[in-house]
Amino acid sequence: MNILLVRHGETTWNREGRYQGRTDIPLSETGQSQVRALGDRLRHTPIAIAIASPLSRARTTAEAILAGRGTPALELDAGLLEISHGAWEGKLASEVERDHAEMFGIWRTAPGRDAPAGPNAETLGDVEARAWAVLERVCARLQPDQTALIAAHDAVNRVLLCRVLGLPLQQVWKFRQAPATLNVLSGRSLTELQVVRLNDCEHAEPLLHAGQHRAL
Repeated sequence: MNILLVRHGETTWNREGRYQGRTDIPLSETGQSQVRALGDRLRHTPIAIAIASPLSRARTTAEAILAGRGTPALELDAGLLEISHGAWEGKLASEVERDHAEMFGIWRTAPGRDAPAGPNAETLGDVEARAWAVLERVCARLQPDQTALIAAHDAVNRVLLCRVLGLPLQQVWKFRQAPATLNVLSGRSLTELQVVRLNDCEHAEPLLHAGQHRAL
């Protein structure tokens, strides 16, 4: 089985370096171009199951990949929602660093499982619990030769990839998740998944210039 784990395309808040979290910010024009390029890249890849976060930036990304296909129907699952940043949502990283220096420092260096992503926010452990449950359900439905699309968010992708790679969540910033990036997981079962491609964004970014959310 194969999992195409993608991050949504760029939004204006990504470009500005604002924490988005659960705030439903649509794709920018650049983001729309990025996801169309990803859809074109995957146009010959059969997809049996397609699931996205309900937030429009992830849903629109999945719809661009599925454009022109008769099936599958896109499913939305709240387990894939981006991490809630609580009081940080809508704020620039520079504002958060000024106003919440200690909490911000932990989040930017080694957040771990239980450190909140802002006041009244979720933790990475919270996100892992709900997002991994989605991946479990997807893998249980896939036949050995089938492929599923999961369109989600930066923090969601990171916690899933950390678990597949056997990395503690303190290492969550050790790799990037560029806008409209593609990760490919493959294996005979959920427990045997391997990371085949990581942060592959050649359809949207020049080599060695993979975009990074400025709030990270």
